[in-house]
Amino acid sequence: MRTNRSASLYALWTVCILVLVGLHFVHPLADFPNNSPWMDYSKYTDEGWYGSAAARFFLSGHWFWRGDFNAAVALPVWPLLLAGVFRFTGVSMSAARVVIVVIFSVNLLLSYAVLRTQAARWVALAAVTLLATSPFLYSFSRLAILEPLLVCFMLASWLLALRLSQASPGSRTAMLLLIGVLSCLLVLSKTTGLFLIPSTLFLVAHAYGFRASLRALATVAVAALVPWCAWYVLLVRPHYRVDYQYLFEANHWPQPVGLRDHIAAYGWALHGMLWISPTLCIAAIVLLALALVPPSREAASARPAKNAFLRNPLIGASLLASSGYIFLIGAQNHPQPRYYETVIYPLTFLLALASADLANRTRATTLRLAGAAALAVLLVVSVMGTLSIASYTRHPEYTWLNAANGVARYINQHPAPNHMLLSISGDDLTLMTHLPSSCDDFGTYDLPYRIHVYQPSWYATWNELDPGTLVDLKTQYSLEQVASFTAFDDPDRDVFILYRMHPLPPAQQNYVATEEAKANADK
Repeated sequence: MRTNRSASLYALWTVCILVLVGLHFVHPLADFPNNSPWMDYSKYTDEGWYGSAAARFFLSGHWFWRGDFNAAVALPVWPLLLAGVFRFTGVSMSAARVVIVVIFSVNLLLSYAVLRTQAARWVALAAVTLLATSPFLYSFSRLAILEPLLVCFMLASWLLALRLSQASPGSRTAMLLLIGVLSCLLVLSKTTGLFLIPSTLFLVAHAYGFRASLRALATVAVAALVPWCAWYVLLVRPHYRVDYQYLFEANHWPQPVGLRDHIAAYGWALHGMLWISPTLCIAAIVLLALALVPPSREAASARPAKNAFLRNPLIGASLLASSGYIFLIGAQNHPQPRYYETVIYPLTFLLALASADLANRTRATTLRLAGAAALAVLLVVSVMGTLSIASYTRHPEYTWLNAANGVARYINQHPAPNHMLLSISGDDLTLMTHLPSSCDDFGTYDLPYRIHVYQPSWYATWNELDPGTLVDLKTQYSLEQVASFTAFDDPDRDVFILYRMHPLPPAQQNYVATEEAKANADK
């Protein structure tokens, strides 16, 4: 009877999670939630930047536009996946976002499978519930950005590594090779994935025993390096080396100077975890401290024993993954909410495992009560998160889609020598409206040479003209403001302004494509 009741409860629990996951698929073209706690520039640019190669290939026949921002040179996995989808759906933002929500759904399945290797079913379902009810994760998992794919490859490699100890000797080598390939895909999805690989290597070493793991680690390293080197040596270095290097230059932010500034940078990186949820972060700190209490201190009559919580390899991997990525954020000195989409998964694993460990303590009543209290807190957080997600679902806004369609409508209704739009958000508009675009802020050509080559007829920017950009544009064009559209909620970026670019008479143009500029562009 009890078994049937437990099975029914688990089935009902699973159905509730599936309903929550289904809400992520609703209104795929809606705005990133306005007036949310998370101000992140990815909602203006990143979806277009990282999917532009796939969109350009189907719209123009060329995935690579010389001199523009070509992220696919260093990060080919997402555009290749997206190209496969566009082959059947056509180029659209909705298709890209549905694919990313599918990947999010796979991440939940992988999270469950990873936790089931080390914990009971209810613990795995508790962690998945936290992920499915997170308003933070709901908001960012619906953007067609790279972080969900990054998490997918990390969790898949973790699952294989955790099952190594149970695999037959004959299948272990194949699993190690697959872990290496997944690690390569991780880095080719986003180069920052390099900071997640130590967590996978930790699990591999744990499966073999740290002293006997050298050969296994070498197998993983070779399996990861061979395809990456083939990609770089055969394709990138001879043809796209400048674009590859430019990706790192474009993502280089001003570095702190002095010890105090460095401490502040890493402090802000840690502080950024509060974007996930202040309650969950505080709970994680308290729970980790309590879970570290050794069993021998729980009661005077208890025999000294090793702490089972510390011996759980998933604890070490989660700490390595989260701390490694937070270190990266601090080193970049550029904390942005989207980066913590990678951190929320190991954080949730730590919360679920620590709560379960405390709740299962047999001799320490105080610690068991702490575990029960923690589970109650997680339940409240899940309920509040569900209410937020339901509110976002009931009240979708389409300000960005409406602005994009307004820009496309105006351009299509007003003849010009070229339909090309110059804008930092241009690649997003390409996904939504199929307008050809070029980025005015990033690219291997300097802006005057780029507009000399591509000769756009339209320019769009947020709220105001950048003085430096205006100087570059006025070397060959005059600008006429023709339309404006409200979008999003950031007071610094809530009006998208469209300009008509009028070529200056040759006598008034003060830019000449010098041989030096051409040589630099052709490198």
